This record gives sequence, structure tokens and C-alpha cells, in this order.
Amino acid sequence: MPLIYLPDLRLNTRLDGPEGGPPLILIHALGLSHEIWDPLVARLPGHRILRFDLRGHGASDRPPAPYTMGSLIRDTERLADHFALKETVVIGLSIGGMIAQGLAVKRLDLVRGLVLSNTAARIGTAAGWHDRIALVREQGLEAVADATMERWLGRNWRASPAMPDLRARLLATHPEGWAGCAAAIAGTDFYETTATLRLPALAIAGAHDGSTPPDLVRETAELIPGHRFRLIRGAGHIPMAERPDDYAEAIREFLTGIGHV
Repeated sequence: MPLIYLPDLRLNTRLDGPEGGPPLILIHALGLSHEIWDPLVARLPGHRILRFDLRGHGASDRPPAPYTMGSLIRDTERLADHFALKETVVIGLSIGGMIAQGLAVKRLDLVRGLVLSNTAARIGTAAGWHDRIALVREQGLEAVADATMERWLGRNWRASPAMPDLRARLLATHPEGWAGCAAAIAGTDFYETTATLRLPALAIAGAHDGSTPPDLVRETAELIPGHRFRLIRGAGHIPMAERPDDYAEAIREFLTGIGHV
């Protein structure tokens, strides 16, 4: 996978699918990497799919924390411009969904539709995030791993088939990158700006999601007139890993409905 050299950092990217296919941009969640999208990419043949590791994650560069949401949005914008992608559907998971909202407000020429997956206009509280950042800086990601798995997968998280892989992916993330992106979430409230959007949007929630519960996802979706909402039962915060067939079906139905096929 190529490292794309931007003026201030390198981002690890992957571009799949045929040139000229309907373009998608996939943006992963905090503590994961572009590989979390593998199950979805395999189920969407024919699309031109850009995915990448957020700054501080995977094989991308790791600038010193904290990061701002504006910098994360700008990273995505510059990658879309680098690959000459226009009129994309942006699928964002958790923090990726926040980035997607900000990108659509900033560069509507790049975005013709949004999939806001397990995300919200505001996630948690600034105080709560800063407490977690302090704990991770002191003790590492192992200190928050169990609590994160419970928020992601629900109260029966230990029995989830997806748990071992998700936990390993979280612990493979560098604490500095995690803290940097966590600080971006802490400083973000997109309620007013997301309410200005007028474009096709699908919101996806997991029934067992403790990080962005279904009511929170729906509240954000309702800011966008004409949105669609999909609840995936048996899934939590990372539904493409937990219920990949159901997740891909929801995405395909939306893409077909807006003619992005």
C-alpha cells in the first residue's frame, strides 16, 4: 500500500476497485485502521474504494498529540484531491463519521452522499475524553481495553466472536495516535453545522452499541432532512466486523437507492 506524501505527513492508503467505478471513501474508527473495512470492500465489487489509516494510526505518520478535527478533515480532503475523486459517497465509522460530516460541510463538491455509521454530531463529553486520555498516557491502552470492548460490543462482549480481533487491533494502536484522535473527538460538536447539510444520508446504528447508542445516532440523523436510518440487530459499535452481511446489505441498498452503482 502506498504512503501518500502530503506536505506535513504521510498517510497509508489503499485504493481498490476499477478505475471509473462509483467512488467511495471509507474512514475508520478510533483505535483501528483501514483494514477494519476488509469485509465491506469484499462485498462491494465494482466500486472505486479509497481507505486509509488516520494520522497516528496504522502505518500512517504519528505527529505529536493532540490533533484537531479540522486536521483530520483536511487529511481526508487532500487524499480525495490527490486521487481526483469527486462526487463520492463517504462512509464514516465513529470518529470517521464525524470527519465525514465535517468534510461534507466543507467540500460538498467531493461528497454526494453520506453513510454515518455508529457516530454522532457529538460523542461523549470533553471531560470524559480527557480523563481517558490521561489514563492512556499513564498506563497505556491496556488500561481502557476492557471498557472499550464493553462499549463497542455490549455487556456480553467477552463472548463476541469479533472481540479477540478488535481488542488486538485496539492494542496495536500507538497511544500517542489514539490520544491525538481522542482529543479531536473531545473538541467536536457538529450539531449546528450538520443541520445545514442537504444530501442523501444513511445512518447506521448497532443495537448493542454503548459508544454511540441507537438513539444518539438517530438524533444526529434527524438533523439531515430525508435521511434513512438502519438498525443492525446483534451488532454493536463495529458492525462491519460483527455482522458483515447485514452491514453490506444496508450499504448496497442505500447506494442503489441513490444511483451510486
